[in-house]
Amino acid sequence: MNERGYGRALSHAGKALRLVMAAAAILISGCSLFSPVESDIRVSVVDKVPREVPQRQKHPATLLLLPPSINPIYDTIRMAYRTAPHQVGFYRHHQWGATPAQMLLPLLARTLEHTNYFDAVATPPYFGPHSYALQTTILDFVQDYTSTPATFQLSLRVQLIEGTSNRIVASRTISLREPILLESPAAGVVAANQAAASALQQATQFVLKRMP
Repeated sequence: MNERGYGRALSHAGKALRLVMAAAAILISGCSLFSPVESDIRVSVVDKVPREVPQRQKHPATLLLLPPSINPIYDTIRMAYRTAPHQVGFYRHHQWGATPAQMLLPLLARTLEHTNYFDAVATPPYFGPHSYALQTTILDFVQDYTSTPATFQLSLRVQLIEGTSNRIVASRTISLREPILLESPAAGVVAANQAAASALQQATQFVLKRMP
């Protein structure tokens, strides 16, 4: 083969190699776009509401749910646990899909709506007139392994506030310890959902009991 022919052969080989590389790049890109991303983080949510909610005849009132306050320790998507008194740790490979306050607020709104008592149950960013406001503070939200059996500990402080005067009508602290059937983060998530549903039901009963 002469020099010119050898050059043409190299040129064709180079083009073929570039085509193969381009096809491989497209294939890899397609896999990354449409294939699930491998991760060692397990994301869980609290999304359970009570099966049964007390019912009341509809009343011309608007209830505003204020943004929940939360103990700063638990104001994170990291999943907390306790294995010794006065200590809190966080799982490395398990986390919440949102902060506890972000998960509980829509569940509380849905539960109160199901009572059919209020004309409207408003959540932020609503700033209009309202008959009552409900302030919720999350005090504890932790898997507690210091007891036998282990429990998920959920504590809420709820305050009902009159809309026109901003007077606190009533307040209550709801403290629950839901058994964790297996000592694992997944079992802790199940217990957290059970505890949340019970707390939502008690918070709803607290509100309706103070309504005219």
